[in-house]
Amino acid sequence: MNAVNTQNVVLPSGTAKIGSTEYNVGLNGNPLTVEELNDIPIRVVDGGTVYIRDVANVRDGYAVQTNVVRQDGQRGVLLTVQKAGNSSTLSIVSNIFAALPNIKATLPSQLNIRPLFDQSLFVRASLQGVLREGAIAAALTSLMILMFLGSWRSTLIIAISIPLSILTSVLILSALGETINIMTLSGLALAVGILVDDATVTIENIERQFSQGKDLHEGILDGAAQIAVPALVSTLSISIVFVPMFFLTGVARYLFVPLAEAVVFALLASYFFSRTLIPTLTLYLLRSEVEKRKNPESERRPGFFARIHRRFEHGFETLRGKYSNLLTLCLKHRRAFAACFLIFCVASLALVPLLGQDFFPSVDAGQIRLHIRAKTGTRIETTAALSDQIEAVIRQQIPSSELAGILDNVGLPTSGINLSYSNSGTIGSADAEILISLQPKHHSTALYVEQLREQLPKAFPGTSFFFEPADIVSQILNFGLPAPIDIQIVGPDLANNFAVASRIADQIRSVSGAVDVHIQQALDQPRLQYAVDRTKAQQVGLTERDVANNLLVSLSSSFQTTPNFWLNSKNGVVYSLAVQMPQYHIDSIDALGSIPINAGNQTTPQLLENVASMQRMDEPAVVSHYNVLPVVDIFASTQGRDMGAVGADIAKITVAAQKQLPAGSTLVTRGQVATMQSSFVGLLGGLAFAIVLVYLLIVVNFQSWTEAFIIITALPGALAGICWMLFLTRTTLNVPSLMGAIMSIGVATANSVLVITFANERLAETKDALHSALEAGSARLRPVMMTALAMIIGMVPMALGLGEGGEQNAPLGRAVIGGLFFATIATLFFVPIVFAMVRGQKKSKDLVAENL
Repeated sequence: MNAVNTQNVVLPSGTAKIGSTEYNVGLNGNPLTVEELNDIPIRVVDGGTVYIRDVANVRDGYAVQTNVVRQDGQRGVLLTVQKAGNSSTLSIVSNIFAALPNIKATLPSQLNIRPLFDQSLFVRASLQGVLREGAIAAALTSLMILMFLGSWRSTLIIAISIPLSILTSVLILSALGETINIMTLSGLALAVGILVDDATVTIENIERQFSQGKDLHEGILDGAAQIAVPALVSTLSISIVFVPMFFLTGVARYLFVPLAEAVVFALLASYFFSRTLIPTLTLYLLRSEVEKRKNPESERRPGFFARIHRRFEHGFETLRGKYSNLLTLCLKHRRAFAACFLIFCVASLALVPLLGQDFFPSVDAGQIRLHIRAKTGTRIETTAALSDQIEAVIRQQIPSSELAGILDNVGLPTSGINLSYSNSGTIGSADAEILISLQPKHHSTALYVEQLREQLPKAFPGTSFFFEPADIVSQILNFGLPAPIDIQIVGPDLANNFAVASRIADQIRSVSGAVDVHIQQALDQPRLQYAVDRTKAQQVGLTERDVANNLLVSLSSSFQTTPNFWLNSKNGVVYSLAVQMPQYHIDSIDALGSIPINAGNQTTPQLLENVASMQRMDEPAVVSHYNVLPVVDIFASTQGRDMGAVGADIAKITVAAQKQLPAGSTLVTRGQVATMQSSFVGLLGGLAFAIVLVYLLIVVNFQSWTEAFIIITALPGALAGICWMLFLTRTTLNVPSLMGAIMSIGVATANSVLVITFANERLAETKDALHSALEAGSARLRPVMMTALAMIIGMVPMALGLGEGGEQNAPLGRAVIGGLFFATIATLFFVPIVFAMVRGQKKSKDLVAENL
């Protein structure tokens, strides 16, 4: 080692000025070829020179392998590319693919470069899915409006507000530094059904003015002015429910604040256009229709679609008549109806415990990430052979027609950077990660995972298996952890903490729905411990440092302590130059004990076993810390049961285990389950806060606490509808569904505002609360149904959860549909009844006061 370091040097020599020329002075500091390194002299013994070739062989080789990568059984090299937080996944992947042809041109032709596990495919498919949902929602909404209005010009005017409002929102988001991503596009898709509300109500009210015989200008001005304030209150009612989103923390804030901003900006833009652009377009596009109203005899024979619309109008008027009769019946028995409705709403809340709780819905990205862990200390060659056998079982379980590829990543990454950015939970050569990619058309990924969970432990007893997050969404939600549930025992007493963790893990394995339960740390890494007899070593001229250095160089190479480099003058590449005993020479305890130990001035080396004794022992395979203190992690995942229920059962176990902890140790639950609980607290608080904000907004607008109370009485129906829709569709209570619940609060209030505003106008004229309530319900049936159906139809594509990543936003759409459906029923029946009861009682009190 000393000979290599002293005879191979890369140092400048300087310059020499001779005559009129200045020469660069060079030196053969390092050999020109690898073969010449074998000719470096080591020492002179009895007049003879000993060269490196006499005791060693220098070759262009590789570092000791700690990692094996195979793609479909063939060895390869894996290069992982990760993006910075603010960068675009799509742009980075596109730039990498653009650079690959230039890179391949510099490499040997037989070298194959293949992109693997491209997360941009999922992102791009998700974005396309959201765009497709938005387009379908816009088309369905426009078709529904066309059926109600019977005028393609009116439908065109309303439809124009959708792209303009979305474009305005995108411009504002861009100015705020937001990007076009799944959440912002989901917000815009969510807003499609609402964007037509302001324009629809405006057009409908203008049409109503025309039907009363008003001319073009008067009808537009009166129709727009009459609903200006109610429309503003409705828009603000929907927008204000998103204010609590800005008080969220953690990942929920980063996910849903952009969504909230996209919706709010689009809604405000929609209201602006409904006050300016919509009346202007009405003036120009509906002029001919107004003329036809004045001269009906000049109208030609109605076309096919006109006849369909007339039939629809006839059917709708029949529906309006039946609705009026039913509302009259409910008004006659208003106390009984109100009591039954409230009992139904309260009873519906009993479904909440049956829904289950999840942080986010699981997404089928067509990828499986399996982690295997053999017995601690298993050498990498054995682990690689084990991976071969496991891969064969996987290919038996998954049909070849659905299998896109299998990537084995065995052992520790070759760089500390790779290890620090990895979330695989790999701790040594006994670990391996198998990444499975499925074809676009495949059966449920969760079904394959379930089958492998059952089959692999039976086929390979003694080997641990657990599945990790494979898709980009799950990895983000896990915050870099290999499992959604992480129970940490933190404290200085590692041995006793590990014993407590083992008991907790055994109990968690009996919890229904808990799978892949394992302790991350291992304390049984085999170790051969040598104890140097310092006295004996000193007697033969050795020190502890001499023994340690010789052992380190023999087993781990000289590069650890005295790094050296060789410069290839042909290609300018610098290679690491290390001295190490071949690993295949150390194949037994005797061979290990026969390692020569030498000091710098000694000529006669000693064997390791002559100066040290050996004993077998176990040690931790990995040491983890949290806030300086040692930590033991218990990881668990869920299958076939919601995370909330599994987390609740685990919480009972951890509470009981608190009493068993050693002094100075603490037990903390972290991971996705902890984030879910904190996000639920924030969202449920946001839901209550949204109701309060909407109520106060209505109070300010109507200058009446009573009016505001009447308007928000539709909210119990919305909450009941949300519970029933989630229950019937087997959707858990999660962050997206809570977002949908908050959304429903605003939309339900907006429709109630329209009904009560008209009821107050009629009450001022008729002084009859019952008649005003009946007339308001009948007159506002069309705009209420139009706005409600527009929102519901707009949410149908999202609620179906089709396409890549569609499962993520499906609960949001389902919650909105259920909440709005029941809220619409409450708006058309319960709200008028409450109005009649409150206003009728107030009128009676006023009459009594006048008589007194």
